[in-house]
Amino acid sequence: MPTLIGSPARIQAAGNKPKIIDEYVGRVNSRTEAVSLAHMRSPSGWVEPGQKPEFDEFTVVLKGMLRVEYDGGELEVQAGQAVIAHSGEWVRYSTPGPDGAEYIAVCLPAFSPMLVHRDE
Repeated sequence: MPTLIGSPARIQAAGNKPKIIDEYVGRVNSRTEAVSLAHMRSPSGWVEPGQKPEFDEFTVVLKGMLRVEYDGGELEVQAGQAVIAHSGEWVRYSTPGPDGAEYIAVCLPAFSPMLVHRDE
């Protein structure tokens, strides 16, 4: 039988400004360890610490622009584009544009604070 996810769980975000993370599937909301799926809304000027996660993160930008810094450069991911951040690689996400960004993130395995390995 399919499992209905009636509503997301609001997750506290890391970073310099408040960011909304609504997890639909993952360790918190559905007790799913294999994958997580979250709807993110980040304000203009938001930046989080760098990280070297133990999961792949697949991100689709719905509105605005998401900057993804990595060892050796950065990408500006616009609405209608996607990016894959690979497990074990250092990345830092930010939304420097005037409208921030809205995006969907899927992590394999599911996101966990114990697996993200944020910079000090």
